[in-house]
Amino acid sequence: MRAVTISFCLAFSAALAQPAAAPPATPAQADAKFAAFLRDFRDTAIKAGISPTTYDLSLGGAHRLPDVEQANLQQPEFVKPIWSYIDGAVSPDRVKGGTTAMAANAGYLASDESRFGVPKEILVAIWGMESNYGSAQGHYNMFEALATLAYDGPRMDYARKELLGALKMEEQEHLQPQLMVSSWAGAFGHTQFVPSAFFAHAVDGDGDGRRDLWHSAPDALASTASLLADAGWERGNPCEIEASLPPDFDYALADGDTAHPIADWKKMGVTKVTGAALAKSEGPAAIYLPAGAHGPAFLVFDNFKNVLKYNNAASYALGVCLLADRLRGDTGVVASWPRDQVPLTRDDRVAFQTDLKALGYDIGDIDGVLGHKARAALRAYQKAHGLPADGFATQAILGQILLEARQKNQ
Repeated sequence: MRAVTISFCLAFSAALAQPAAAPPATPAQADAKFAAFLRDFRDTAIKAGISPTTYDLSLGGAHRLPDVEQANLQQPEFVKPIWSYIDGAVSPDRVKGGTTAMAANAGYLASDESRFGVPKEILVAIWGMESNYGSAQGHYNMFEALATLAYDGPRMDYARKELLGALKMEEQEHLQPQLMVSSWAGAFGHTQFVPSAFFAHAVDGDGDGRRDLWHSAPDALASTASLLADAGWERGNPCEIEASLPPDFDYALADGDTAHPIADWKKMGVTKVTGAALAKSEGPAAIYLPAGAHGPAFLVFDNFKNVLKYNNAASYALGVCLLADRLRGDTGVVASWPRDQVPLTRDDRVAFQTDLKALGYDIGDIDGVLGHKARAALRAYQKAHGLPADGFATQAILGQILLEARQKNQ
């Protein structure tokens, strides 16, 4: 009940602090804007070398997809509590399916690992995370999904580039547009590439002379290995290691981004979660606290950052690395997640940004996304108030910030 009350107050506080928003467009207005975009973008596509016939065949009867617009605001990496997200990423069924998929593709995976240096467990983990080993590749028409994201909204630049890429891919690979299915974000195939990544990294993994990421798992796995190798994958180095932090640890050092040599972490008393000493060869690494000071701690290495090149969400990268650990035969996360904490709503996050800004902290844009600036601002606030500076927003800290902002405005 206390959490609900704080959440309501925070949302109310944010509403008072924000200017009145323009009324949302009606469906008819949105459809008219979408149709105008399709007419205008035709010229852009033709100037980029797309034939008028290809454009009209692919987008002539396209419709705006409201559920794509909604999905764009509710990505699971950003709205689920991290422990719920990891539960799904490393579920028993996901591990079992990955073990089966790894055995069925053992020869191809061995070739990929030898050629690109990326462990087979990482490749299969990405496959599992992206499409549940090919069983959930998406059901949207790629052109309608990308056009819906391209006509308006926060992903316009991304979607317009990928829409042109999809048209080029259709022409160059001699594809039928009605069969080019994708996710709501325009990602396609077993490992959910986007068109620009296809042109930059896709390879023929099964030797048939084609790069078919929809129907050939070997092509998709080899292409994923190619992408990670091009991103700088470090052969033989770890992705993450669950760590144990000493009681007097300075949580301000654990921002997930600032890497230090392993020797430095060892001097501070950081060990593996089992209590074993860290190996000298491992590093440099940053410390990532996905659930703050009261949850598991991870040393994350450059290969963790390379997984972020695939999907730029730390929770996603952690899910991939932990699933790969399980496929390798390792145990799961040892430390407990703080499952009793009430997740923050978007209104909570907006209020958190609004009130921290009112207290003089630089939080960046007030957008409900707790990015680097917002977390750095929270660390500064926590440090100033003698709290563990873990940068993790909870209902309790939000309530404290709200009360302080109110007192300042009285």
